Amino acid sequence: MVEELAERVVIVTGAGTGIGAATARRFAADGYRVVLAGPTQPELADVAGSIGAARSLVQVVDVSVQAEVEAMVAAAVAHFGRLDVLVNNAGVAPTAPLPESTIEDWRAVMSVDVDGVYFGCKAALPHLLRTAGCIVNVSSVSGLGGDWNMSAYNAAKGAVSNFTRSLALELGPQGVRVNAVNPSLVITPLTEEVTEDEELQRAFAERIPLGRGAHPEEVADVIAFLASSDARFVSGVNLPVDGGLTASNGQPRQA
Repeated sequence: MVEELAERVVIVTGAGTGIGAATARRFAADGYRVVLAGPTQPELADVAGSIGAARSLVQVVDVSVQAEVEAMVAAAVAHFGRLDVLVNNAGVAPTAPLPESTIEDWRAVMSVDVDGVYFGCKAALPHLLRTAGCIVNVSSVSGLGGDWNMSAYNAAKGAVSNFTRSLALELGPQGVRVNAVNPSLVITPLTEEVTEDEELQRAFAERIPLGRGAHPEEVADVIAFLASSDARFVSGVNLPVDGGLTASNGQPRQA
């Protein structure tokens, strides 16, 4: 597999931490050249150091700015000569009841979580058409159902989930697959408020049949599968990576 993929190229946004960093390392282990995109140089440099300079390219980018995303894709193709996979992972997850939220909060989550995905897909598409490549969007179980006090995030991830389906219809005849992963709780810096609250951790464990949150590498493995030839007939899927959470109809556990 490594030899087969030795010249393939992937862009991973939000690659400095969490799911993005784990995904970048997984693709590198599979033989890809990896473009590490994110807002902060030091975190990206740390991930690049674990991959190796010859196999990685760091791009500091704000995915909510279309010109920066276009420049990122252009730099990736100029440096490595092609693009095979785009992983739209960058995201923010504000938590607030609607009366306490602001329009600035709303625009912040929409600009990163939705606009960033749109800009990435649009910029990458001409290159993915040349390689019969694919896109993997990182949505969430929050894009499949609602959460308490996370209406903006739910709206954003719902948009990503349905954008994935629509784009799969549009691009399938042109040979480009589009899928999404939909994680539940993942133990990352983004979820520190949950992972440091023992009572909240117990509540999640009560709802997740496997009894815990995911490690970033467990999501990265599924992203790598969706990008691989093993998933060559899979497109338009929103795949829960949730320890069985969405298997429930929401009713409480009964003895």
